[in-house]
Amino acid sequence: MQTPSRTLPKRRQHNLATDLVTDLSQRILMGSIAPGEKLPSESEIVRQHGVSRTVVREAISKLQASGLVETHQGKGTFVLQRTEQSGMRLNVETAFSVRHIIELRLGLETQAVALAAQRRSQEQLSAMRLALDDYQDLLAKEDSCVEADRRFHLLIAEATGNPYFVEILQNLGNAVIPRSRIATSERAGTSLTNHAYLANLEHEAILAAIRRQDPDASRAAMLTHLSNSRERLAPGE
Repeated sequence: MQTPSRTLPKRRQHNLATDLVTDLSQRILMGSIAPGEKLPSESEIVRQHGVSRTVVREAISKLQASGLVETHQGKGTFVLQRTEQSGMRLNVETAFSVRHIIELRLGLETQAVALAAQRRSQEQLSAMRLALDDYQDLLAKEDSCVEADRRFHLLIAEATGNPYFVEILQNLGNAVIPRSRIATSERAGTSLTNHAYLANLEHEAILAAIRRQDPDASRAAMLTHLSNSRERLAPGE
């Protein structure tokens, strides 16, 4: 009757530490805990997450190993500045270079959205819905919806539970949104508002598939969206 009791707690502790690392690293990478800011104390994290001090220490140790935080004896644990991000800044000013970025995103985001469909929480789904509502409001006013667009894609990355998807998209910056990065000289003959409207329809298809928790449909919807985005940048459009 007591056979599994020795092995189960160890496995559960490992899973709890992994979940805690995921939560804290996402908060760091999404900017909820800014560089230089102090993490909540060990006792606060124990209370907030309902885990043991051992789990918290293991999670902090993993965050230190990944270079996200640094602990100062007697002072606490602080978020480190991600200096390597400056090395990934991309010069994306032409339709040609933006299309290269979209090719990169085709591999990255089709996988991310499939994971997000399986792992997303109801809160994350609601945040995605809000991002698209904001997008539509701005589009109706013929205002820039770049921020809402980028937020939607970042929320999908966050819902994967894998902080590195978030980090890569953050490093890409506004290059994630093609129409925001094309030089004015290359915009002749294009209707960016029309492009934004078409992108909105594609976003809705992505969200619907994530809501159904259908990874294959989510992947197909993201593939359609990014492929169409690339084609909308074709010369002469």
